[in-house]
Amino acid sequence: DSARAAMAGRAASGASPVSEPDGFEEMPGSPARQGLVERTWSHDSSGSRMVPFGLFEAPHSQPNTPLISNCTARADMIAPLLFFQRPSDSSIVPQLSTPTLASPKPFGIVWIKKLLAFTGPGWLMSVAYVDPGNLEADLQCGAQFGYTLLWVLLGATCVGLGMQLVAARLGCVTRQHLAELCRQNYAWHTRICLWLLTELAIIGSDIQEVIGGAIGFQLLFGLPLWQGVILTAAAAFGFLFLERFGTRPLELFFGVLIMVLAVSMGALFALINPDRSAVLEGLFVPRLPASAMLQAVGMLGCIIMPHNLFLHSALVQSRVIEPGEEEEAIQLYSIESTAAIFTSVVINTCVVAVFAKGFYGSPDAERIGLENAGIFLGNRFGEPLRIIWALGLCAAGQSSTMTGAYAGQWVMQGYLELKVKPWKRAIITRSMALIPTLLVSAYFEGGSVGLDTLNSYLNILQSLVLPFAVVPLLSFAGARCLMGDFVLSSGAKLCGWTAAGGRRRPF
Repeated sequence: DSARAAMAGRAASGASPVSEPDGFEEMPGSPARQGLVERTWSHDSSGSRMVPFGLFEAPHSQPNTPLISNCTARADMIAPLLFFQRPSDSSIVPQLSTPTLASPKPFGIVWIKKLLAFTGPGWLMSVAYVDPGNLEADLQCGAQFGYTLLWVLLGATCVGLGMQLVAARLGCVTRQHLAELCRQNYAWHTRICLWLLTELAIIGSDIQEVIGGAIGFQLLFGLPLWQGVILTAAAAFGFLFLERFGTRPLELFFGVLIMVLAVSMGALFALINPDRSAVLEGLFVPRLPASAMLQAVGMLGCIIMPHNLFLHSALVQSRVIEPGEEEEAIQLYSIESTAAIFTSVVINTCVVAVFAKGFYGSPDAERIGLENAGIFLGNRFGEPLRIIWALGLCAAGQSSTMTGAYAGQWVMQGYLELKVKPWKRAIITRSMALIPTLLVSAYFEGGSVGLDTLNSYLNILQSLVLPFAVVPLLSFAGARCLMGDFVLSSGAKLCGWTAAGGRRRPF
């Protein structure tokens, strides 16, 4: 009660809440007393309060939720993982109040300003949908199967968007990210198993992302692959220091990288000029040749990455959501996430169409991969297209490597709650990805066929690990004890569990 009164007093006086070191007393049993530390807040020009992303500051949850009460996690949140033993002690999770604040009129000036203030996390999340692993799957799909698998791309992206919106809802309502909720509600051996699987997916994704950026540098400057790996990793880690300047500069930098990628792939599409009617037919007329089954599964895995669900549930907490504003925040995040994912569909479609037009049915179709795609483009369509492709690849590699750093931070912190300094945790998580990537680059130096085969299997790995992120996500988001009035509807549960391939009763 005293904590709530202090918060109310600060809100009435117009002062921003202060962090724990400045004298704020947390309630006993609150998230801050469970090993989490108070975030510091900043303001952007729209007046929206922001918090650091957490690479160099502890990536913990936002605990300042005055209107919370305790409830015990029920068995329906644990049921999908009953092959593990449930912990003997009950986990404590927050129960939020019903929203009470009126939202501004949609498409009004105030509403647009709020939408702009909440724009950012969805675009960072969407980077995973256009990373080098996706570009690899896109170009192979186009070169080997033409426009046939574009509908798989569209369908998988729509399913991914639905999962991302659920992750954003979970983060907005609980003020915690998915890894933290898993730690609080699953037995220790379940948590360790889920953490190891998620780390495996992150390492596999990082190998593709860092090597993709390295191939871009190789095309531009002629660097050996292993040197490009070091340069990509070092540059990505250096760019992350933009966090020191605030949330907005970092988000704007990501926006520039996404723009470079979009302009590069759009320019390739315009210059090569694929058959637009064939593109539309491929997007909306499902056809699946038997020989394309493995490629379709790989495309599903590279589009819907398991660690991206953890990432999005954490990124949405970069905006401070006051009690009663959850519904409006969910709506705003849904709009910006949909716009970001739509942009990723356009980029991926351009890549598939370019390589379908240029190489489908040619003798080179089976030999094209991420490493030699730029060379093939340059030989067939001219040197400028090789440079354009290399620029897009560098932008995709840099941006996805940076978001991978954040995903690794939040996953390790959430599952393990390590008591180490954030910069040390950053070194640990980056080393777990960089060392295997260096080994891969050294082994496959000059051997593009083996590297392309590895990338294909890494995409399949993502699809195999995906259920171990989707099942906890849907379980938590569908638990009224945890989500209150923001629990997923019966229809949303049915769609989610159907997409996940589960047999869980959705009502």
